[in-house]
Amino acid sequence: MLSGMVFLACKKEKATAPGCAVTMENLAGAYKLTALQYKVSANATPTDYLAILDDCEKDNIINLKDDGTYKEEDTGIVCSPSETSEGSWQLHGNTLISDGTLNGTISSFDCKTLVFYVENALKTGDRLTYTMERQ
Repeated sequence: MLSGMVFLACKKEKATAPGCAVTMENLAGAYKLTALQYKVSANATPTDYLAILDDCEKDNIINLKDDGTYKEEDTGIVCSPSETSEGSWQLHGNTLISDGTLNGTISSFDCKTLVFYVENALKTGDRLTYTMERQ
């Protein structure tokens, strides 16, 4: 019983670790898309949309800067034409807003993995969930 309490205490401490709050400063960094799932409805089985992307799109890096700017670079396998872009982004509570594709509600962030989703992305009731890993 004591070991179970220690395990739960450690887990709770990790979940509330300082420095992982959802802020522009903490989100700033370079990320790569590692998963992209689409659900046509809340009860539907998710579809792997990352598999549908071209190889040259799967290795792109987006660098979020804490000054509200970003740069998405076409790295690794380069698309033709190259898909490098720059723009601005903001954070309002747990909502990402940008002038590009970085838009949605953050569902989790542990200082390494950022997960956010867009509801009604392609049709009413659907959800597109992005998982990005800090590089």
